[in-house]
Order: sequence, then structure tokens, then C-alpha cells
Amino acid sequence: MLHAIDRHPRLELQLVVTGMHLLRKFGHTIDRIRADGWKIDAQVRMQSGQDRAYSEGEATGRGIVGIARALRRLRADVVLVVGDRMEAFAGAAAGACSRTLVAHVHGGDRALGDMDDSLRHAITKLAHIHLVATQDAARRVRRLGEEPSRIVRTGAPGLDEILAIRKPPAAWLRETLGWDRVRDYAMVVQHPWGRTAEQERRDMLATLSAVAAAGLSGVILYPNSDPGHSGIIEAIRKRVPGHWFVARSLDRTTFIRLLKGSRVLVGNSSSGIIESGTAGVPAVNIGPRQQGRLKCGPSVIDCPAARDAILRAVKRAMRLDVQSDKSIYGDGRAGERIAAALARIPLAAPFHRKLITY
Repeated sequence: MLHAIDRHPRLELQLVVTGMHLLRKFGHTIDRIRADGWKIDAQVRMQSGQDRAYSEGEATGRGIVGIARALRRLRADVVLVVGDRMEAFAGAAAGACSRTLVAHVHGGDRALGDMDDSLRHAITKLAHIHLVATQDAARRVRRLGEEPSRIVRTGAPGLDEILAIRKPPAAWLRETLGWDRVRDYAMVVQHPWGRTAEQERRDMLATLSAVAAAGLSGVILYPNSDPGHSGIIEAIRKRVPGHWFVARSLDRTTFIRLLKGSRVLVGNSSSGIIESGTAGVPAVNIGPRQQGRLKCGPSVIDCPAARDAILRAVKRAMRLDVQSDKSIYGDGRAGERIAAALARIPLAAPFHRKLITY
């Protein structure tokens, strides 16, 4: 998506980097953004890294203030936000209240998450143009009272690079993972969803135990910074076998390659619901975090957060033959469509004003 925007002759890309990108606890991935050659136009520190719910509210306030100041300095015409996290909400709130047009990617989806649905639909009401992933999402945005002319179905940008990246060879896996031989492994990505750190720790331990009992090694990615994350990190630090691979963060290309090299994606990330099918990998979706989200296909298996249930689901997933094919989330060209839609936005004052349709 960023590449498509950067290449478009009528658009000028400006990056505001915030959230977990600025936290060393989660890999300080702003360094990776720079290493990939992107120019960073503003940094806005939001989270402190503390695992407390009230600190998220404070972080959101800092985000709105900081992003609003950045928009004024950069003289931006449009604020583009993706998804349902508080960073996206802060960007949308800063834009709307600063009288800057707001474009929202992935509006109209559903997922229980922590407070994801509330933030996503709040962003929809703040946004001036809706770049939705599916027809189902488009219908939901219309039902929220948004004008059909403001809704563009683009597909999910998360699919854009997947089809272009091949399954990695054994030599690349050995070098990347530091293993002397290639093992069958599960990609494990598990996030908190609004509970205590101790509850999240217990669920992560159940996941790790189930993966090991299935005869798999693990490639584990750290959770996001939502409340409860410290329990998941504690489980990873204390209970992960020495021959497993743990990363605080991964660049997008490495993530996709490791995903394509895995036997199964295990956890509760949206990547299991949206992207796994296109990658040709089955997914085990644990617990209710993604409840309500449209699945990419029948290779996504739901199960409760209990060790034996996860083990049964993993074994079932490993028997599936997943052929990456057309996805309900698009064809891997969302970035082009998003860039084209942004270039068509009328910047004149009337487009800033919305009237609910019911």
C-alpha cells in the first residue's frame, strides 16, 4: 500500500510513526522502517510500555495531540489510517477535529478483540472515505449511515505482498532461524484481548504446550502492547524450548516467508483470519478475540483456549491441504486501488461535511 501511494504521480506520501514502533520492548521497529528506505516525517510517542489499562487512555490522548501537531506542520490534506487500534483512532480523531480529511482502510469489519469493534466503528463515523476489504464490510458501513459514494471496495492490503513471495527454501529457513536442520514448525502469534496478565499467561502456556505436543517446533512473535501483554511475554520467556525461534518483531517479507514455511499458524491474530489462506497455510484461531470476523476460508479452525482443544485443532489443521487461491479479502492489488481512490478524493470543503443517511 505504501509503495503504491509513493509511486502515484498525484500523491505525496508522508509517514507519521507512532505506537509500538517507538518501543524497545517490542523491537523499536522505527529502525526497520528507516532501514527499508522510508522517510519518516514525524514521530509521536503514545504508549509507555506499561501493562495497565489506564495508560492506554493516556496514550490515546498523547496520540491525538501529537498527530494533530504533526498534521499542522506537514500541511497534510488527508490522514490515512488502517484498522481498529487506538493509534488509528488517535489519527482519525486528530484529523477530523483538525478539519483534515480522514481515509479509513478496513472499516466495516467485525472482531471482538479487546475494544477493537468500538474503535473501528468510531473511526468509520470520523472518516470521510471508507476503503473496505469485502462486500460484507461495505454493507456494514452503509448500515452505519455512511453514503455509498464514500465507500470503495479495495480488498485487504495485507494480501498484496503474499502472492509475490515464494515459499522459502530450506537453506533460507536454517539461516534465518539459526537451526542446524529444518524442522516442522508452527507460526505462533497470540495477542491479549482485555483480560489480566495472569489469564493471558495461562492461555499462552496452553498454546505452547499444545504446539509441542503436536510434534512441532515454534516460531513465535511477541504480542501487541494491549493490556495483558506482559503475561504472554512471561510465558514466552520462561516456557519456550531452547530450539524454538522468538522474535520481538519481524519485517513484513520475513514474516510472510516464515508463515509460508510453517505447517500451521496458531494464535488469535487477524493474520490467521485474513491472510493465512492466501499464504497457503491453515490457521488455528484460539478463543474469542477474532469473534465475528469474516474468515478467509475453510482452512481456519476455531477452538477454545484449552490445551487439549488446541492440540486437536492443530493436528486437524496439519492434515489439510490448503491451496492459495482467490480470497474473499481480494486479489493482492488493494494498494493500487487505495492509491487511486486517495488521488480521486475531492479536497474542496463540501466533501468534509457528512450527513448520516438515516
